[in-house]
Amino acid sequence: MTSENPSPHAAIATRIIGNMVQAATPAVSPDGRWVAFVVARVDIDKNKTFTQIWLAAADGSTPARAVSSGEFDANPAFSPDGATLLFTSRRSARKKDATVHALPVGEPGEVRTIATMKDGAGVPVVSPDGRWVAFTSRTPDERYAAPGADDGDESWQSPRRIDRFFTQLNGEGWVFDRPQHIYVVPLDGTAGPRNLTPGEFQHDTPSWSADSRSVLCTGRRHDTWDRDLAYDLFRVHLDGDIERLTKGTGHYSHPVESDAGIAFLGYDDSEVDPKNARVGIIGADGGDHRWLTESFDRTFTPTAGVRAPIWDGDNILATAEDRGTAHLYRVGLDASGPATVTSGALSVKGFAAAGGTVAYVASSVDELADVFVLTDGGTRRLTDFAARYADAVHPLEWERFAAPCTDGTGEVDAWIMRPADFDPAKRYPVILNVHGGPHTQYGETYFDEAQFQAAAGFVVLMSNPRGSSGRHEGWGQAIAGPTHPKFPGSGWGGVDVDDLLSVLDTALERFPFCDPERVGMQGGSYGGFMATTLASRYSDRFKAICSERAVNNLTTEEFTSDIASLFRIEHGPTHLAEPEVYAHMSPITRVADIDCPMLIIHSEKDLRCPISQAEELFVALRLLGKDVVFYRFPGENHELSRSGSPVHRVQRAEIVLDFFAKYLS
Repeated sequence: MTSENPSPHAAIATRIIGNMVQAATPAVSPDGRWVAFVVARVDIDKNKTFTQIWLAAADGSTPARAVSSGEFDANPAFSPDGATLLFTSRRSARKKDATVHALPVGEPGEVRTIATMKDGAGVPVVSPDGRWVAFTSRTPDERYAAPGADDGDESWQSPRRIDRFFTQLNGEGWVFDRPQHIYVVPLDGTAGPRNLTPGEFQHDTPSWSADSRSVLCTGRRHDTWDRDLAYDLFRVHLDGDIERLTKGTGHYSHPVESDAGIAFLGYDDSEVDPKNARVGIIGADGGDHRWLTESFDRTFTPTAGVRAPIWDGDNILATAEDRGTAHLYRVGLDASGPATVTSGALSVKGFAAAGGTVAYVASSVDELADVFVLTDGGTRRLTDFAARYADAVHPLEWERFAAPCTDGTGEVDAWIMRPADFDPAKRYPVILNVHGGPHTQYGETYFDEAQFQAAAGFVVLMSNPRGSSGRHEGWGQAIAGPTHPKFPGSGWGGVDVDDLLSVLDTALERFPFCDPERVGMQGGSYGGFMATTLASRYSDRFKAICSERAVNNLTTEEFTSDIASLFRIEHGPTHLAEPEVYAHMSPITRVADIDCPMLIIHSEKDLRCPISQAEELFVALRLLGKDVVFYRFPGENHELSRSGSPVHRVQRAEIVLDFFAKYLS
């Protein structure tokens, strides 16, 4: 099963992945006339995903078109006068450098480079007076300038001194000695970038004050941040002074200021997880804050993508999840509850507003992400990437249903996708999918995994059991550890397992085309934990299981993950204080009970669930003489299935589909 000897499933994966072209991260010009956005295009032959900046007239009077010619252009933002479009790229002669550019809008002119950074550049944000551009970039320690550093030779580097947790980050590598800082640079390019937040602490989500004299941001600037996990809001003045606006007790981010105050996202009590993030407001000088969305118990940091709130007159625009959807909401300052701005079975992945125009990017189960603008009568579609994709791929729809919680406390949202060329007179093999997180959701958005499986002839089952997001806070907290000090739950592998089996049983009973004798299961990350758990407890119900980038041993995960020490806030005690709690939940302790064939997939650069998690499972199964195969993907991290190289994504899909075809035929 290689690129030299592909199976028929390789053609399915290549078609589904290789035709992907979709929109992201919209920005609206100050006068509301234009919408800039990113277009991402997969190129299988070059094994890259390329991005460019496009521009469309908000009234639809002219077609959308590309306005940048780079291969990795992203993060569009307008200047206050609308005459300049800022974006980031990688156009430096030095391959690792990031660049920030200014492009004239509406008149001839050349693209100007206003900043070149050694280690990345985040979304550029222009000050209201049009003089400054703020953005984030990492500031590497001097060890990264040692001889041979550009060629990956670390033999000259000084040793790293580790004082805190969270020194690495999946997909980023070492971060404690490359802290993310806030930089500013003149828009006219007359001076180089200046670091406003030098030192050891990390900062993120910058925005400007109304008077252009300071930058608001999120940061962790206290000595115990890695223990109490607090994120605060800060005001960073251009003269170097830094003020903390919140009190070090919560998780607060994405501040945006207006005359009415500072809107932000977050929740109180940073040492509790999961929590539904809310929209809040705080005074310009800090102090006490109040929450504006308490009456709507849903999270405003959706799985589909988190964006800072936007002031829209006296209201605030923000996105939130709700039972498989992700919509744009208008939040009033009176805390009366948010009003839905978008509607339907879709997921809003990004939005922007200015000059009376509200634009957003959205996707649905059978449509890739396109750009839309709100109108008095509904919406106007500015791009047609989804239609072009449908012509080439013919993505499938699904049916929503609900399954009862076995303890009678509610119902589980679930979806079923029939296979391609469906014949109601036939019975088909079934693959039960479980998402990662666990505090995330499946829902009304395009998901290539479901399309792969259905195109290959499988019935696809997906659901949001307890522990998922998109519901009230208690739904997510239901699988907290049994000795959690604030909301004890069943622990991982408790009521979530009950809910998944209820979904499977309901589907097998309700849909006669599902073959109960040919059921497989697949999950990644927390879903991989569930895959190994179900294999160890219900092997008789599944013909084959794929456990991908999984947590198999919660104890070693808490020692070795890039977020090691964080799991305690969900499980309750630490793995040192109550090791039996972690051992009881860990499926590796029941590995001898696994009797169904197992496929293990893991990335060698995965820091979130280190590859040792897969190695533990493989070694145990192999020693026990079980039916197991293990695929290791070089050069990839935890995000292989979502943002890995196109070739690896195709190979991964081929491996999975071949495995299930072998055992579920």
